[in-house]
Amino acid sequence: MTTFEVVFIATPALGNLVPLVEFASLLTKHDPRFSATVLTIFMPQRPLINTYVQSRASSPANLRILHLPAVDPPPPDQYQSSIAFLSLHIQNHKHHVKNALLSLLPSNSNSPVRLAAVFIDMFCSSLIDVAAELSVPCYLYFASPASFLGFTLHLPRPDSLDSESEFSIPSFKNPVPKSVLPSFVLDANDASSWFSHHGRRYRETKGIVVNTLGELEPHALQSLHDDSLLPRVYPIGPVVDLAGSAGWDPNPVQYKRIMEWLDRQPAGSVVLLCFGSMGSMRADQVEQIAIGLERAGVRFIWALREPPKVQLEDPRDYLNEVDVLPDGFLKRTAGIGLVCGWVPQAKVLGHQAVGGFVSHCGWNSILESLWHGVVVATWPLYAEQHLNAFQMIRELGLAVEISVDYRVGGDLVRAEAVEKGVRSLMEGSDELRRKVKEMSEKCKSALMEKGSSYNNLVSLIQELTS
Repeated sequence: MTTFEVVFIATPALGNLVPLVEFASLLTKHDPRFSATVLTIFMPQRPLINTYVQSRASSPANLRILHLPAVDPPPPDQYQSSIAFLSLHIQNHKHHVKNALLSLLPSNSNSPVRLAAVFIDMFCSSLIDVAAELSVPCYLYFASPASFLGFTLHLPRPDSLDSESEFSIPSFKNPVPKSVLPSFVLDANDASSWFSHHGRRYRETKGIVVNTLGELEPHALQSLHDDSLLPRVYPIGPVVDLAGSAGWDPNPVQYKRIMEWLDRQPAGSVVLLCFGSMGSMRADQVEQIAIGLERAGVRFIWALREPPKVQLEDPRDYLNEVDVLPDGFLKRTAGIGLVCGWVPQAKVLGHQAVGGFVSHCGWNSILESLWHGVVVATWPLYAEQHLNAFQMIRELGLAVEISVDYRVGGDLVRAEAVEKGVRSLMEGSDELRRKVKEMSEKCKSALMEKGSSYNNLVSLIQELTS
């Protein structure tokens, strides 16, 4: 029997690596002829990635993770933005990626093992060259929504940013306001040109796998289908890590404390505030959130994290939260609230006590909340999250708005907006809850046999094995 080896390479960030590994796992479980090798890129600034990779060491035999040899980071005079840094850092691994692929290529034509494909993610387009050199089909695995894939293919021209207040993007039904464009488009640095470069190169791949489903993003997916210059798009989601960080949690004592606290709360009564693996708030914004939460009077779990001290580092848990919270806040809310650092988000969202989620709108978080049928209140921070928030509210009607245009370092979201948003989230529309529960069912159905994403995965496998 012929067996098929598939190689995956992700940007060194949890939001990129985890969904890629989950997709590799989905592929190998669906068809036992497949084995997957995930090549990981080391970044000392992000120790959580190493914690996650070590936790996957006991993965099934047909899914293995290999560290690429470390390379020197790009010198500071070569980049202005984190996107440029990551793109260059990945590009500097081309030689090591080639050697890894060569070691996986069969030694003779009679070998029963075939290297079927290389899957790269959104910042790894430089590795298309390596796959082409070795005549291995190269696919893009896009862990963000189809709407954002469409955006990367139709970035607003830099000269239009000064003269226009909204933009027509084929993957969005409504005009996209300037206020929700990603910071990498608005900032005067090298990020936008790098994104434009990656977007052009996506068209060179053999196919694009997107972590979404047809029932959630019909308009965006149709716009991609209508683009005759784009390879075939396979929506195979939602691919979510339902165990989440509970399986490799950096703080198991805290995990136990959180879950025991949730067990004591009434069903649907708790709002989770969590802003992702790279999300954090400065002290004056923390104060406004605390005041708003206390006024709203709802039960809450708040993942409060300190901004990084150095560029490219991840946020960390505060050594002492009392220093940034209003005087007496922890005492006054002791009966109804829990302030902590890193939380096992996927497990918390799956707990019956949780009824709402104040989120940064990272795509993995949106998919987790939809899977569990938990309504989101939007508070985007970075990357494409402002567009995700805009899509969830204006395009899909599946979320409550606290903010769609907050910028780190910009105007504060005031306590009044926090209070109003949290109340609306926890006490608001039954119709919205019904729509989110309905989408939750569609998410699960899409992955079942004969479901839309299941069928797309079958089609992809047919192409990989043909």
